Amino acid sequence: MARSAALILTLWRSPSQTPRMAHTYMLFDFGADEETAQKARHKLEGWKQAFRLDKKMQFKFDRGETAAAAAGASPEKQERAEKYQKSKKANPKAKAEGQTDGAASAKNGDVKLLVRLYFSAHEKLSEQRWLDRIPSEEPFKGAAPKVIHEDETGFPDAVAQFGRLD
Repeated sequence: MARSAALILTLWRSPSQTPRMAHTYMLFDFGADEETAQKARHKLEGWKQAFRLDKKMQFKFDRGETAAAAAGASPEKQERAEKYQKSKKANPKAKAEGQTDGAASAKNGDVKLLVRLYFSAHEKLSEQRWLDRIPSEEPFKGAAPKVIHEDETGFPDAVAQFGRLD
């Protein structure tokens, strides 16, 4: 009888004790100002390290020229561009290259920053504090912040955009 009870326990699953965590997205449009976007990235990286927000706060950049360039470029050019991006990520101390690349992207298109906040249900106060703090800080103030909650109409578009970015 104990053996059959053990089989039942291994086959039957109880519902999860942990509730699903809600996402909130924040969209910042920096226009063609790459320098301000990089200041915002630096500030977010500092907050992630200081407050241990590794999985709770994630962000990605959307540069308009990358999608247009990828659509009109040949496969060989796309491979070269991907290799260049990987080498640039591997060598973050190449300041001269970064400055010229930033200047080129400032001329080419708009820079948008998409921030995902991923707090659990018992961390509502922390989530609200970050929702209030991020848009009020200096590099984010002039970037036309837009907060997209899970129950709003633009939320599926924000999820898809965050998923397809680097």
